[in-house]
Amino acid sequence: MHSPMEQFEIKRLLDLRIGSLDASYTNSALWMTIAVILATLLFVFGMRQRALIPGRLQAVAELGYEFVAGMVRDNVGSQGKAYFPFILTLFVFILFCNTLGLVPYSFTPTSHIIVTFAMALVVFVGVTIIGFAKNGLHFLQLFAPKGVPVYFLVFVAPLEVFSYFVRPFSLSIRLFANMLAGHTMLKVFGGFAVMLGILAGWAPIVLIFALTGLELIIAFLQAYVFTILTCLYLNDALHPSH
Repeated sequence: MHSPMEQFEIKRLLDLRIGSLDASYTNSALWMTIAVILATLLFVFGMRQRALIPGRLQAVAELGYEFVAGMVRDNVGSQGKAYFPFILTLFVFILFCNTLGLVPYSFTPTSHIIVTFAMALVVFVGVTIIGFAKNGLHFLQLFAPKGVPVYFLVFVAPLEVFSYFVRPFSLSIRLFANMLAGHTMLKVFGGFAVMLGILAGWAPIVLIFALTGLELIIAFLQAYVFTILTCLYLNDALHPSH
């Protein structure tokens, strides 16, 4: 039986080096490219006809659009409209990367901490820049919550600063850990089914089908959690004194 961790191995598909920089095109980059292409095709072809009574593809595209639009509207407010394209792109990209990883012989880019941390770092840096650009030094009010007595700020402010800088780590680890654990579990039970043979292997196979359904739900939930936390962080940047 192959190691359940073998599915997460990064493999070079096109060796490319720029000086001392290794810029090789890997299986991870390939599946991220596929995720971007499929997501683009979904919205381009889904919204091309703009029918009054939408077909299946248009209905899916509209559902995803409205879902993220509602998320931004409820958690950021009217000022969040300017950042809606980025948040929609983030949600759809993570969702496609998560779900494509369930296809046999595919690869899950979000099962690697470097990918999830890169996205979380972009969110963290972007939100911080927006916070200072919109509020100036008043953005620092985020670390001094309203209603906290002045003498308690000596203890509260450092905790708020620490929790703020932990955000990219918690955001990235949550997504990475869930994808890694779920796919590892599927591989382990798949190996059990092969080892037990036709007569006794039916039980792990049934469990695999159940776990695959669960993984689909988790794939959506993790994309949702990552995106809604991004919305909450953006709301903090736009309204630090709330």
